[in-house]
Amino acid sequence: MSRIAHKVFYEGLVQGVGFRYTVKLIARGYEVAGWVRNLPDGRVELEVHGEQDEVLSFIDGIEKGELGSFIANCEKHEITPSGEARGFQIIF
Repeated sequence: MSRIAHKVFYEGLVQGVGFRYTVKLIARGYEVAGWVRNLPDGRVELEVHGEQDEVLSFIDGIEKGELGSFIANCEKHEITPSGEARGFQIIF
């Protein structure tokens, strides 16, 4: 399997609705590591690392699950995976 990483920016009604907390809960169902945080411009930023199938399924789960109705737009970028990423957290 190959490790990949993605940085995703979500736009829409993604702050003040439990978005980050729900993303963290969703992450428990996947073998992924990373973090999620609010940005000052109203977007939410996600960075996720793991095996390709897990990362892509996790991102798909966010967009097609209950959070999908809050997302107006998402911008995805593949980034260089870090071998040191462990766990999933909310950054404040």
